[in-house]
This record gives sequence, structure tokens and C-alpha cells, in this order.
Amino acid sequence: MSIAVLRLIGFILGIFLITLAVSMVIPMFTLVVYDRSDDLSAFLWSSLITFVCGLALIIRGRPEVAQLRPRDMYLLTTASWVVVCAFAALPMVLIHHISYTDAFFETMSGITTTGSTILTGLDTASPGLLIWRSMLHWLGGIGFIGMAVAILPLLRVGGMRLFQTESSDWSEKVTPRSHVAAKYILVLYLGLTGVSALALWVAGMTPFEAINHAMSFISTGGFSTSDASLAHWPQPAIHWISVVVMILGSLPFTLYVATLRGNRSALLKDHQVRGFIGFLVITWLLLGTWLCFNSDYGWWEAFRIVAVNVTSVVTTTGLALGDYTLWGSFAVLLFFYLTFVGGCSGSTAGGLKIFRFQVASSLLVGSLKQLIHPRAVIRKKYNGHPIDEDIARSLLTFSFFFTITIGGIALGLALIGLDWTTALSGAATAVCNVGPGLGTIIGPAGNFSTLPDAAKWLLTIGMLLGRLEILTVLVLLTPVFWRY
Repeated sequence: MSIAVLRLIGFILGIFLITLAVSMVIPMFTLVVYDRSDDLSAFLWSSLITFVCGLALIIRGRPEVAQLRPRDMYLLTTASWVVVCAFAALPMVLIHHISYTDAFFETMSGITTTGSTILTGLDTASPGLLIWRSMLHWLGGIGFIGMAVAILPLLRVGGMRLFQTESSDWSEKVTPRSHVAAKYILVLYLGLTGVSALALWVAGMTPFEAINHAMSFISTGGFSTSDASLAHWPQPAIHWISVVVMILGSLPFTLYVATLRGNRSALLKDHQVRGFIGFLVITWLLLGTWLCFNSDYGWWEAFRIVAVNVTSVVTTTGLALGDYTLWGSFAVLLFFYLTFVGGCSGSTAGGLKIFRFQVASSLLVGSLKQLIHPRAVIRKKYNGHPIDEDIARSLLTFSFFFTITIGGIALGLALIGLDWTTALSGAATAVCNVGPGLGTIIGPAGNFSTLPDAAKWLLTIGMLLGRLEILTVLVLLTPVFWRY
């Protein structure tokens, strides 16, 4: 890789670090408002260190001769997440005096919108730290939307070419230029966050709690300001608002832009959106009815509790309304399956994404028809796009390595000494960016603080791999990538 390209990547990383340093002003302002000056120095020093390092990367200026090729974007994308996490962890070390392993785990969980945590005592934690965790979700969410819309289709990762955008040869142009689309998406993201915070405030949260959870919901992150998660607020209105906002964060943001620009049916006609909403509603009804007959809850109460927990897991948000692992083996196994589903492409949600299940179903139906009519020419389409061999191969490759990655991390966790439930669910929740796992240790009523450091680093790698769609990171490990 040429020096000019590395300089350009460093320049871009420097811009990210300076942006991160400036973002630390918000928790500093929060600490001043809440008169918690004892934690102010932690953010001040962290911001200064981050700013100086970012400035050192950009001080030589942007190399004019260098241009990033698609293969260079793999390195830039992975390096961006790792470098930002490395510096974003500094305030947690200085405030909580925790190990850098714990801080990096918490930060990676935040910026990948996973929501797994090693922190306890959140109800009395520093307001600066709480708002910083939520901001990591928020920044990671908008960052992933940008990557899913602009970079992944260009890199032909995991069938994402079905959702090409302007910045990667948009097949269905939403706006004339990609930077205009980016502005629309950012304004939408800000607007949805603000409206969500206002709704949660009206429903019963304090303004501070509402802002934190609005950022957590819209980014499908999962960090809360209470150890009890959503169970801390008994108001049904808060629960239903959380369901709506989590769903909004899991829908394609490019379709929001299309809707704003006059295509009123963009969301309603999209196969992915209809499949996602339909899947949620059917799961709510089935599991809600089952819980009603197998507990003391009335049907509507059971339906509400199920709606919150199912939506949280499917959208990979990870907030919990009670411990659903106490509902019985059927519910536990179902929630484990739901861990893999995910939201829509171009959203903040993780997981396999609903479109991959739909494309796989389309390919299966096509293959069955081909068996019945061997000489027929059967054209496979999804959402109006032809499913060519390149897309099918990309999707198959991604799905294979997605499964292998979870299996490999689970084996590694078992080797470290974790029980099989913790190992398997921990690997799945990390790679799918969901948050809570299963069992008494990392289930919705527990956290990841008691895990060995080796397990935390392994899960951190899993979060990064899952957020960046596996192949974007794995390609860097191949010798051929570094050959020119």
C-alpha cells in the first residue's frame, strides 16, 4: 500500500478524532449543569489527547495525488471503528478507574450499537459518563447508516449491492447528489432523536433520561441510565414509545429520504420493510398469546411486555423489560433465534438483516421451481432487483462466514472456561450486535463485568466483525490484500 494512500487514510482518521474530541464538550457541559466538576477533568484530558492526536494526523494536509480505491475502503472502514474506540475509551478509564480492557469493551459495545455492558450502579453514575455512552451509540448509529448506504454496496459485501446508493452508483436515485442525501439522513436522524426524546419526556422520563434513551433507541443501541433497563419505568406509554422508536431506527433511512422528497409510498411498498413489520407483528401475537396462557399476565399486558422485548432483540437494541429468560425454555430458545434476525439494510440495526432471509427464500423457491421445470428460465428478483450470481454468491459467502464467526468465538469462549450457554449466546449477541445474552451471567438481568479479560477481547472482536459485516474485516487478514 502506497505511502500517499496511508497518508490519506491517516488524514481522514484525524478528522474523525477531532470530531470525537469536540463531541466530548457535550458531556463536559452536562457535568457543569449537574455540578459534577469532579469528573470534568477526565473528559477535558481525554478531549485534549484525542484532539492533539487527530491534529498530528491532519497537520501535513490531504495528499492531492492519492485516491482511495474500493480495496482501500476496507482498511479505512475497519481502522475508523478501532481508532475511534481506542480514544473514546479514555474518559471511562479516568472516571471509573477501570482497566483499559473494560473501557475498550464498553466503548466498542457503544459505538457498534451492541449495548453489552460491564458497568453497574448506573442509577447513580456520573451524568457525563451516561451521556457519553449514549452519544457513542448515536454516533455509531449514524456512522453505520453512512457505511451501509455508501460503502458496503460499493464493496459488494454480503449482497449489499441490492441497495446501491448514489455514492456507489445508485440504481434508484433518491437525490441528485450523494452529499445531499447525507444531509437529509443526518437531519432525519437528528429530528427523530429530538421527537423521540420529547415523547419520552412527556410519557414520564426526566429530560436527561429521555435524551439518553432517545439516542439509544434510534441507534438501536441498548445502553440505559438504569441497571434495571426499561423495567425501571413502569409507564406503558414509555414502553410503546420505545417500540415505535426502535422500529423507526430499524427501517432504511434512504426510504425516509425518498418519502420526504415526494415518494409517499416508498416505505409501504418496500418488500424489506413489509417483511420486517410483518415478522414483528406475527411474533408479538404468537409469543404474547403463549405468555398469556403460561403466566399470570392478562393478554394485553403480556402483549405489551412481549412487544418490547421482541422488538428490542429483533432490532438488536437489547434493552429489556424484565428477565425473559425466566419465561421457560420455549421463550429462551425463541429469543435466541430472534437474536440473528436484525432490522433492515441501511438502518442502524445489526444482525443478519431481514432482506437476507427474504432473498434466501426467493432463491429457495426458484430452485424448487427449477427442479420441477428443469428447462424453464426462472428469473429471480427481490424488490424489483434481479438476483444475479454475484449477489447470490456474496450473500452465501457472508452467511457462511457469519455462522463460522459465531461458532469460532463460541468455541474460544468455551476454551477460556465459560459454560456453553454463556459462550454460545455471548458469541451470537456480540456478532449480531444485540447486547444481552442468555443465562445467569450475561442474560438480560446480568452483565459482562465478571467475564475474564480474554473473553471480553474476544467478544469485542465479535462486535467489530458483526458491525462491519464480517468480510470487510476478514479481507484485511488475507496476504493478497497487501500485495499491489
